[in-house]
Amino acid sequence: MRKLALSAALAALVAGPALATELTIEIAGEGANGTVVIDMADDVAPNHVAQIAKLAKEGAYDGVVFHRVIDGFMAQTGDVQFGKLGGDMRRAGTGGSELPDLKAEFSDKPFDRGVVGMARAQSPDSANSQFFIMFEPGYFLNGQYTVVGHVTKGMDVVDQIKRGTGPNGAVIGKPDVMTKVTVSE
Repeated sequence: MRKLALSAALAALVAGPALATELTIEIAGEGANGTVVIDMADDVAPNHVAQIAKLAKEGAYDGVVFHRVIDGFMAQTGDVQFGKLGGDMRRAGTGGSELPDLKAEFSDKPFDRGVVGMARAQSPDSANSQFFIMFEPGYFLNGQYTVVGHVTKGMDVVDQIKRGTGPNGAVIGKPDVMTKVTVSE
């Protein structure tokens, strides 16, 4: 029995820390108010999921707005540098975190309704902290962006997120905000 327990402990040490399995987001604002639960795809994008989990555990996502919301497409958030409620919203969406950018972890997972993907700049290896939730399928994103999870509860809340205007979906006025983001393993 002791040998079995030691083997299990050694296996856990070698495997490293457990990755996030679920992200819970409390959203408040003029549009959405409620809880969204995301099943994290740590088997598909372990590095991206680990970075999101680290930022969530540090509280970096708390108070971050949905700065880019395009009706019929997606809602984007996660700019922990410039996207805090009360900050200069003209800069929201241009920042990331102090952690390094991530190498793409593209997969064959399609961008269906409720899928969560990592936002990035032109380079495929530029994702950092920002992510988006799909309102509708966006298969043109398949193989171009990293899938990090999918909404399992609260898609009705996602559907109520305040929409932006114009082709880039910039939210004018007071955007909806992630008041609290927690992660479980």
